[in-house]
Amino acid sequence: MATLPPKSETFAVAVVGAGAAGLSLALALAREGVDTALVGRHAPVADGRTVALLDGSVRFLGALGVWAAIAPEASPLAELHIVDDTGSLFRPPPARFVATEIGLDAFGWNVESARLVEGLRAEARAAAHLTLFEEDAAGFAAGADAATITLAGGATLSARLVAGADGARSKLREAAGILPRTWSYPQSAITTILAHTRPHRDVSTEFHTRQGPFTLVPLPGGLRSSLVWVMGESPAKRLAALDDAALARAVEHQAQAMLGAMRVDGPRGLVPMRGLSVPSPVAARLALIGEAAHVFPPIGAQGLNLGLRDAASLRDAVMRAVSDGRDPGSRAALAGFARGRDLDARLRSTAVDALNRSLLADLLPVDALRGLGLLAMTTIGPLRRVVMREGVLPRLGAPSLMR
Repeated sequence: MATLPPKSETFAVAVVGAGAAGLSLALALAREGVDTALVGRHAPVADGRTVALLDGSVRFLGALGVWAAIAPEASPLAELHIVDDTGSLFRPPPARFVATEIGLDAFGWNVESARLVEGLRAEARAAAHLTLFEEDAAGFAAGADAATITLAGGATLSARLVAGADGARSKLREAAGILPRTWSYPQSAITTILAHTRPHRDVSTEFHTRQGPFTLVPLPGGLRSSLVWVMGESPAKRLAALDDAALARAVEHQAQAMLGAMRVDGPRGLVPMRGLSVPSPVAARLALIGEAAHVFPPIGAQGLNLGLRDAASLRDAVMRAVSDGRDPGSRAALAGFARGRDLDARLRSTAVDALNRSLLADLLPVDALRGLGLLAMTTIGPLRRVVMREGVLPRLGAPSLMR
């Protein structure tokens, strides 16, 4: 890691936000020799959350040189089972999706969020062409040729391009005048890690209930899984208040005892269900990635994977500009990035929103459409394979380091 530079140092790119998306972008640029600053404090939250890194994200992390260190602590997701537990008259039989059908050993790999960030952070500390400022950004101002970032300690730095990876409450987004659209759902998600007596066999199981999806995702060792249990806000608060033993019994009951006896084996979280989108992820000298640009519920393993695609796509845009001798922070250099990321985010957000609202609707026509869709994917091989491939990584416009 380079030593902290003096006040008003200049960089090609400054990344604000030290989560997984910001770290991966900073590493991707630094590995190409782009003089990069990473601004943000390392503050992991212990809430029992994991991330299912889909195949494209794993390829990206491999290209950054960090996957080898993370892989031993990740579990493959070789199969996905979906069980309709809504009680609907149009309830389809359980659906089974197998990664080998589309030529993959696994759809992705599940790892604790804190372990992922720690692995990226360790690589960032040792990276050439990358300077870490371990404090918050307090201000942002775009100029004709560069943007200026004011740090919490009073120092400033400038960059041709600033990447805002500073989360759902992004100060950079606000400073740039980008007004997000926000929405919420009458639900919360309980997250934790569980130990169980029966092996998961690398199968992720998702129960669709009337209050939202209930998902168990494998963790290493065969006898541990992560939980994301979406339900109404009041029931979620009641369950969150239970002791570990009572919560484990409730999870075991909802899972129909398929993994045997349960035991809480990690920290817990209670996550509000909300959404956010922006009219454009680009402003003067600024590109937004990750939750600064889009937020939607923890359903379908799309959130962080979308943020990593943002990072990989912005890396491509910067490298094209550098190769062509253009300004990487110009509107022209960022135009393709803005179009591609807007389309990807809207498609994923719409799919997650539609699934979640269909479960809450409790209307026979909606149930029939959802059931017929799942049945079609189960029985029609070509359709099933297309859906699986697109779920893992969009084929149109995939970033170069994810192919």
